[in-house]
Amino acid sequence: MKLSRRQLLAASTAAGASFAVPGVAAAAPNLVRRDRAALPSGIASADVTPSSAVVWARADRPGRMVVQLTSHGRFDRAICLRGPKTSAGDDFTAQLPLRGLRPGQRYDYRIGFEDTNGRIGQTLDGSFSTPGRNRPVSFVFTGDTAGQGYGINPELGGMVAYRTMHETRPDFFLHSGDNIYADGPIEASLKVADGTVWKNVVTEEVSKVAETLAEYRGRYKYNLLDQNVRSLYADVPLIAQWDDHETLNNWYPGEILTDSRYTERRVDVLAARAKKAFLEYLPMGHVGGRDRIYRKVSHGPLLDVFCLDMRTYRGANPVPSTAGPVAMLGAEQAAWLVREVAASRATWKVIASDMPLGLLVPDGDLIEAVANGLPGAPGGREHEIAWVLSQFKKRKVRNAIWLTADVHYAAAHHYDPSRAAFTDFDPFWEIVAGPINAGVFGPNSLDSTFGPEVVFSKAADFPSQSPASGNQFFGHTRIDPRTGVFTVSLRNLFGQVLWTKDIPPARH
Repeated sequence: MKLSRRQLLAASTAAGASFAVPGVAAAAPNLVRRDRAALPSGIASADVTPSSAVVWARADRPGRMVVQLTSHGRFDRAICLRGPKTSAGDDFTAQLPLRGLRPGQRYDYRIGFEDTNGRIGQTLDGSFSTPGRNRPVSFVFTGDTAGQGYGINPELGGMVAYRTMHETRPDFFLHSGDNIYADGPIEASLKVADGTVWKNVVTEEVSKVAETLAEYRGRYKYNLLDQNVRSLYADVPLIAQWDDHETLNNWYPGEILTDSRYTERRVDVLAARAKKAFLEYLPMGHVGGRDRIYRKVSHGPLLDVFCLDMRTYRGANPVPSTAGPVAMLGAEQAAWLVREVAASRATWKVIASDMPLGLLVPDGDLIEAVANGLPGAPGGREHEIAWVLSQFKKRKVRNAIWLTADVHYAAAHHYDPSRAAFTDFDPFWEIVAGPINAGVFGPNSLDSTFGPEVVFSKAADFPSQSPASGNQFFGHTRIDPRTGVFTVSLRNLFGQVLWTKDIPPARH
């Protein structure tokens, strides 16, 4: 189906871009010339909906992003868009929103950067497909990349679990947080508890904990050195969340560090730098504001994805016995979640949560996640989740599934009020996946407040087990357009299906 210029007018207007003259970006893909801009970190698309998307790239010098977009596979008939200028102020990254796209359509795009003389440097090609009616939806989800000192191992082939996910040919990739480990130095070699030695590619920026903006940016650039990651991002749209390690372990607003590795100990200062780097390197539609991470990404009539931010608005990590409410989402985000999920007409509502609900995640003697580890009525952060779940029930929300990462092992939990201390909610599933290139841990203890049951669990053989073990985990989902069945599986580094479940939709 041919793409019209009228359809893409909104794209260029929204980004302050203008149509380029035909053929302006006609440089051959992968061409690298020293006197022109290169693309050292690859390209990506993100937050693809039936009518919109955003594309991303990073140059190695100042320039203006130029995008060719075609819906018929021929770049000689592509629409040419001149996007934003980039500079050192954004680390030479650039994003261009595309609107007015057609549902159910494959789009190919080519990105390069133009210098002041109108010359295009290296170009790279990517693709994405907009969701449409009567088509199945498939996606992969996981979290936790390059943690515990496990970086890009050339002997293993790099971050090969990304290649395994790519081979499933998903419609999009949901990364549920810990895209980087800014607080975990990566060294040339790492001795594992089983006696093996893990080898890493290293760069200067990953050799210490990240504190400066350049060091946070360097973590994203490091991951994008991996061909498996770049190939997936070019071919599969991304939906990105953040959790703690994009800044540092277990952080909360207002925290003052005592960690001697840091010269800047005000977490709010570090988090601001970390967020800037996150938004520069992980493109998103920015619905509701340029800096707001929580958002809804619509994937057509079968699926809406609600991405949470459980980091920015939380209160200080409490002691387990805290009885009163402690913020996790914050009142505004919690109200948004209830309102938007209740209004969703999609068959399935995926709640993309960067932390699990019923697993105990301690922070020393404090509580890092939702569960406080105590039986009985909700306490601390459990109050907020109890309100959300009860509102879902009150507003007759059907087919909500929670997907999460964070704990570095794979699990499937079923929550039911018949087993719970707090009972004002409807049963639901929570699927845990990850890590995708990090140390493996678990299993964690379950909190009984919301009545979870472990239906499946696959954890480490020993703490911080390396990715070479194969114990790297991601989830894969396919939604059947005819029956609406949500088929979810948990898989390992080799793509082996460890557990699967067909979940039929409840009808209103």
